[in-house]
Amino acid sequence: MLNISSHSKLNEKVDITGYEAGKKVFHKRHYKQFNRFLAAFSIIVLIILFLPWTQTISGRGFLTTLTPDQRPQTIQSPIPGRIEKWYVREGDFVEKGDTILHISEVKSEYFDPNLVERTGQQIKAKSMSVISYQEKVKALQQQIGALAQERGLKLEQAKNKLLQSKLKVQSDSIDLEAAKTSITIAQRQYDRVVQLQEEGLKAVTDVEEKRLKQQEAQAKLISQENKLLASKNDVINAQVEINRVQAEYTDKISKAQSDLFTAQSNQYDSEAQVTKLENEYTNYEIRNSLLYIRAPQSGYINKAIQSGIGETFKEGAQLVGIMPANYDIAVETYVDPIDLPLIHVGEKVRIQFDGWPAIVFSGWPNVSYGTFGGKVVAIETFISPNGKYRVLLAPDEEEAPWPKDIRVGSGASTLALLEDVPIWFELWRQLNGFPPNYYQPQNESTDAKKK
Repeated sequence: MLNISSHSKLNEKVDITGYEAGKKVFHKRHYKQFNRFLAAFSIIVLIILFLPWTQTISGRGFLTTLTPDQRPQTIQSPIPGRIEKWYVREGDFVEKGDTILHISEVKSEYFDPNLVERTGQQIKAKSMSVISYQEKVKALQQQIGALAQERGLKLEQAKNKLLQSKLKVQSDSIDLEAAKTSITIAQRQYDRVVQLQEEGLKAVTDVEEKRLKQQEAQAKLISQENKLLASKNDVINAQVEINRVQAEYTDKISKAQSDLFTAQSNQYDSEAQVTKLENEYTNYEIRNSLLYIRAPQSGYINKAIQSGIGETFKEGAQLVGIMPANYDIAVETYVDPIDLPLIHVGEKVRIQFDGWPAIVFSGWPNVSYGTFGGKVVAIETFISPNGKYRVLLAPDEEEAPWPKDIRVGSGASTLALLEDVPIWFELWRQLNGFPPNYYQPQNESTDAKKK
């Protein structure tokens, strides 16, 4: 048996220093060299621990453009339609305004190919109707003016007649008073002659003559009374005539004004219909122009989302994707919420592009190879759906330009540069899981001190 459980030790029974390998390993000279190596290594490690180390915030993102109008976009149709003809292929370069696709209508109310021309004819007909109503309004206004003028003349004539009647009443009143005076004088003369005749001083013929004059004066009085009553009646008739003229011409003018308002109402209604038709005419013209899908800006056709001939689609459907030809490249990266207070606009960032060879030392960015400089230009103020905050980076003009072969949408890794700390402090921070030092840019700190 092996007797493994026994307490005997092999090194006590066998001397391995007698062997050639043992002599080489346990030589005293090797101990001294190993101790020297350990001492030198410890000194080097100690020196390294005090070397500066740049704290960084790592992020992951992708390439994008600096402004929204330079990013890849899709072209939609604002109206439903059916594909009739393609004018481009995928990968073609198009200028702004070039025709990409021709579509046709799928709604029955727009099938008429002469819809715009016929709407224009309707506008002309309604415009002539508006002109006719305008002329009718002018004629009625002139008619109302003529009636008002004629009413004024008629009223003036009736007032003059009333005045004449009043003057005649005054004249007849004076004649009546004269007739009363005449009959009084005749009665006195008759009484005097009768008395003289009774006394024998006058003849009977004188009495009869005075009686005749008395009767004539009495007849004249009655006649003047009749004339006065007739004159007063003429005054009343003249007043009635004035009222009649006012009522007659008020009725005529009111009827003409009613016709005027009716004509104006029809005119306004026709003008509203003309405006509505002009709106429809403009909408039809714009809709016809929308049957040709044009490039909103110069760029390259990426992908035809809708394909084939005769395929129908709804309004707002994506038809084709286009990438602008001219754009300012940028990087869209995401950082954790705990690191967001350490990011500030204008800070330096090192960027590694996917597919681009690079050797990265996160703590020593100056000795890294294959990374490119960037700076923070925008920080999102609301968290993204992935639970991180979006940061937009632009090329740093003080660094080497970014490669020309990179494309929008490719991935990128970023390192935001913070404070320089000793390596031992960074190791201690990493072991304890502490965040990087609260970092403020130098220009902001100096501004705060000045304040």
